[in-house]
Amino acid sequence: MAKRDYYEILGVNRNASEAEIKKAYRRLAVKYHPDKNPDDRNAEEKFKEISEAYAVLSDAQKRANYDQFGHAGVEGMGGFSSGGFSGSPFEDIFSDIFGDIFGGGHSRRGARGRRGDDLRYNLTISFEEAAFGLETKVQIPRHQNCDACAGSGARAGTAPRTCPTCRGAGQVRYQQGFFSLTRPCPDCEGEGRVIDDPCPQCRGTGRVRGKKTISLKIPAGVETGNRLKLTGEGEPGIGGGPPGDLYVVITVEEHPLFQREGNDVICELPISFPQAALGHEFEVPTLDGKVKLKVPPGTQTGKVFKLPGKGIPVLQGYGRGDQLVVVRVETPTRLTPRQRELLEEFAREGGEDIHPLGKSFFDKVKELFG
Repeated sequence: MAKRDYYEILGVNRNASEAEIKKAYRRLAVKYHPDKNPDDRNAEEKFKEISEAYAVLSDAQKRANYDQFGHAGVEGMGGFSSGGFSGSPFEDIFSDIFGDIFGGGHSRRGARGRRGDDLRYNLTISFEEAAFGLETKVQIPRHQNCDACAGSGARAGTAPRTCPTCRGAGQVRYQQGFFSLTRPCPDCEGEGRVIDDPCPQCRGTGRVRGKKTISLKIPAGVETGNRLKLTGEGEPGIGGGPPGDLYVVITVEEHPLFQREGNDVICELPISFPQAALGHEFEVPTLDGKVKLKVPPGTQTGKVFKLPGKGIPVLQGYGRGDQLVVVRVETPTRLTPRQRELLEEFAREGGEDIHPLGKSFFDKVKELFG
């Protein structure tokens, strides 16, 4: 049986924010947790399903792979397995579930600080820039470490002290029934440290709002939906934690002449009836400039001519696709009296020999229907 879509499982759309995904997960996790549904055999399976979906969609890298390749993109990446979870995502999930079941509820934060949030930046580029790549600079709105306190959150000349309640662990452990649970320390709010004299510039957060200019190198061959990951260019960590990552999501503008199909470029060439009947040489636009194309006499509409190597470069590979020129024979819509007279004379002079397709079609109609 095919796996269900992770977004469908959590009941969120594909553009949902991290906060929306987490909120949806926590609501469903509490509803279907086996401890709350001891007589419902389906509850455990539903709980595993929503936990698997959350483990992928709450991780920016796994979510990017899933968005691009589906379930195949996250197989073998670690995280969820039939036996449970591994690593810090499970710790956060476990803490969230039991926080909601037994009251309260904050994600676990270690004494070494919390990792900064990942950021997303939408970048729109032209058809030609997507084909050949580009180098550009963008300004990313984000928090930055406060210069006044060097990111410590404490007024210059002072320093945070270790929290005496949790001794710097950021958590306190207590017993509730059969469970031994941990909660963020109430005195330091899970930071593992206490700031007695906060920095007036950042009000003790260690961060201020700003913008950072980042250089981007877009490789040749990208298309709409491709993502570039810039490690460590997301929000700075809190309390000395590592920074998050920046994901640049590409959108390619439509081109007035070209369409893309894989690595091939498709261009429609409108020609007149006389040009199609008699043949003609055209200058055809390509991504590299104009090239000459000879259309032989008797060319029919829909005929495709291939220009090898005039397509899109292979992303992170070698070679290029082709350009496919599709002929469209135009029927005149406004005729002068003289043009009408000539066409009527042409029709009288025409015969089966010069319209082989028409003859074949009507012969088959006559054969089938009499």
